Formats: sequence, structure tokens, C-alpha cells
Amino acid sequence: MILIADSGSTKTSWLLLKNGIPQTCQTSGINPFFQNEEEIYRLLSDNFLLEKKGIQELWFYGAGCSNTNKSSVVQHALQRFFHPQIISVESDLLGAARSLCGHEPGITAILGTGSNSCYYDGKMIINQVAPLGYILGDEGSGAVLGKLLISDILKRQLPEHIIDRFEQTYQLTTDEILNNVYKKKFPNRYLAKFSVFLYENRAEESIRQLVKRSFVDFFVRNIRHYQEASSLPVHFTGSIAWYFQPVLKEAAAQTGFRIGEVTKEPMAGLVKFHSNENPKNTNGNIKQ
Repeated sequence: MILIADSGSTKTSWLLLKNGIPQTCQTSGINPFFQNEEEIYRLLSDNFLLEKKGIQELWFYGAGCSNTNKSSVVQHALQRFFHPQIISVESDLLGAARSLCGHEPGITAILGTGSNSCYYDGKMIINQVAPLGYILGDEGSGAVLGKLLISDILKRQLPEHIIDRFEQTYQLTTDEILNNVYKKKFPNRYLAKFSVFLYENRAEESIRQLVKRSFVDFFVRNIRHYQEASSLPVHFTGSIAWYFQPVLKEAAAQTGFRIGEVTKEPMAGLVKFHSNENPKNTNGNIKQ
């Protein structure tokens, strides 16, 4: 059996291949920057719904797992819970690259709760602009879009009818918002959920411009640093990229880049990649 996980800060998608037949489930996100080993193990114990006995290979791709020290936190929790014969814990960015590009070179980007990008040479990530998280970076992400929206709502920078619609939809006080952003865990998840409001109101010019500005920032502050992006298309995965494709394409055209494939999530490409792959031929951090 092969178990593949694609994990962002908000949710983790699990796919178990048993005799070639896929079974799926979801848990909340796993990110070692916000959770320790015990919290991850407890999350799995409470929420993982698929068969776990007899897993031969476990391929985990997650946010926050590009750092060796942080990825080891996830690896230890997974090893304790699943006891696989082979385990590989890699960044969600490598997962996106393998999903979108397979063994071909390309520019890969993630736009979900957070954002990230890289140049992938068909085997490994060669160049990556640091995403820096939703406070210092993560341009174009759900968390940053939510942050921009909330800021504009509270400072009354948007048309009054949009502010009224937001207040009627969520019925939140300023204190409640600030408490969730500054005092509670996972403020990035909290902010990202407001991207739903942006999508539902995307026909409003002020909303479209807010989203577009953040996408333009993503291309200028990230994609422009890859020399290869002048000749290669930029492939995207993630819910924000998927649902806001028209605006994303506008931002790409404005900044001189070409959009390639866009997927809502990388799982289908990862299943294809690992179904045809000998573990010894991958470049993952494989430990037995």
C-alpha cells in the first residue's frame, strides 16, 4: 500500500492506494511551525479515517517541511502513527512541482492559504524565492488576501455597500477580529477563510482590483526572480489559483508572464508520479 499526503496549513488530503484502488480522507492541516510532534500525533489519532496497517510507502508533502529540523518533527509523528517501511517527508512545494511538472523542468507556484514558488529542473528544486509567511510575504495567498480585505474593511477603504455586506455576512466586532488575528492559534487560517467573501464578490471592481494587486505583487516579488520564467510557463496549484484564474491570468499578462497548468490541488499528479516511480529513483528524503 502507498499513502500520499498533501498538507497545507488549513487541511491535509490523504490518498491510500491499495491494490491500485484509491481511498481518500481529509484532516486539518499539519505544519511543524505551528504544531509539535505530540499535537500532530494526536491530530492523526483523532481524525485519520483510512486503514493504516501494512503501509509500505508514505510520501508526505507539507507546508513548513522544507526545513530539516521542522520536517523531522512531522516524520517522527508519522513514523509513530503509521509504521511504514519507507517514509519521505518533503515540502509542499516539491510535491507541487512533481505533480505539475513530473520529470520536466518548470516554474511551479502554490496559491492556497500561503503562497510559494520555485524553479524545478525535473528532478529537484534548483531555485526558490523565500515565501516569508503571511506577515512578510505570501503575496497572492488566501491569508494575505484575507488580511488585505479585513484591513480595508476596518479602515473603511472599500465602498460602503461592500462593507455593509461583509458586516451582515460575518457579524464580527473589531475586537473579535483582532483577538483571532493576534491572540489565537493559526491566524493565517482565520484570515484565509475570508477569501470566500472575495470570491463571492469578485464581480465588484474594488474587490477584483484588491485580488489583482496581490497577484501582481506575487509575480513581481517572486516569479520575476526566476530567469527561466521568461521562457517557461508558470504552473499553479491551490484553491486561490483555481478559483481566481481569470484575475490570475490578468496579473500574469500585466507582468509579462505566461500561465501554464492550473490545478485545484496536486494529488492527482502526485498519484501519477508515485504510481510510476521506483522509490530508489526519487530524490526525496527517504528513511526506513
